[in-house]
Amino acid sequence: MTIRLGRRALAVTSLAAGVTLAVAACGGSDADSVTAQGFPSTLTLAAIPAENSADLQASYDPVIALLERETGAEVEFVQASDYAGVVEGIIAGNVDLAFFGPFAYVVAGVNGADITPLGAVVQESGGQPGYQSYGLARADNAGIDGIEDFAGKDVCFVDPGSTSGFLYPSAGLIQAGVIGSGSESDLTAGLNPVYAGGHDASALAVAAGDCDAGFAFDTMVDETMIASGDLAAGELKTVWKSEMIAGSLFAASNTLGTDAVNKLRTLFAEKVNADHLLAEGLCEGECRITDERAWGVVPATDADYDGVREVCDVTGSEKCKG
Repeated sequence: MTIRLGRRALAVTSLAAGVTLAVAACGGSDADSVTAQGFPSTLTLAAIPAENSADLQASYDPVIALLERETGAEVEFVQASDYAGVVEGIIAGNVDLAFFGPFAYVVAGVNGADITPLGAVVQESGGQPGYQSYGLARADNAGIDGIEDFAGKDVCFVDPGSTSGFLYPSAGLIQAGVIGSGSESDLTAGLNPVYAGGHDASALAVAAGDCDAGFAFDTMVDETMIASGDLAAGELKTVWKSEMIAGSLFAASNTLGTDAVNKLRTLFAEKVNADHLLAEGLCEGECRITDERAWGVVPATDADYDGVREVCDVTGSEKCKG
């Protein structure tokens, strides 16, 4: 039986029920009103939280301010409860810009979204986009020393649309012989999946003993939650690491037009970074680019996500089809 973690269940359920309406209510591009820079007068940017956040938009405020300055448009921010909501919104034409995990980006394309990558996030200037999924257990859990030990256990995943919180872990579990494929039936036959709703929630559930093991992305466990005091150093152990995954990315709907999309690609590659935003007075102190605490954005292409498509082929997961 698949369950959802109680810590966030109420919030996830209520948001999930209304996410399509919320995204639709904001609308997308207004073709009848165009700014001097060639953009719709209103641009809609959608994202989901990587961690439990009461105000996700605050993490995007510097980027929103830059977009409004450079495009002349008003940017409306939509906090979706899950990846499916963002994918549905951009396919329906109600979202102009989105911040995707690699898996959600691929699923959006599979389902017919006509989108272009604007750039992938990096953690530091000069860095390369990409990250890893971690398989986690409590440090004092002597019964789990590798991903093969997840068999039959309560295992926390993040979201069925999460790259590092579901897709790559599914591939790792297949390779370890814990599950036969990424199908829901094979998953539940090999272990008891728990969908925590966030990377931080997954790690916290493992620490609290609500899950025997779980998955989250690397910097959430190694840096973010340690810095916030949510986890103590050494509280969890990493018993599995995925291969490097292509970075999370911003993407634009091609309904904006080729000229506008090309302008956005240049804008994201050259100006969506902490150094520029600080210099322009658009943020101060810790300048955040999304809630992944990235330094900035570097160019990305659709081909960069072929590795995710290959993992979809390996797992045979229904989630790869939306």
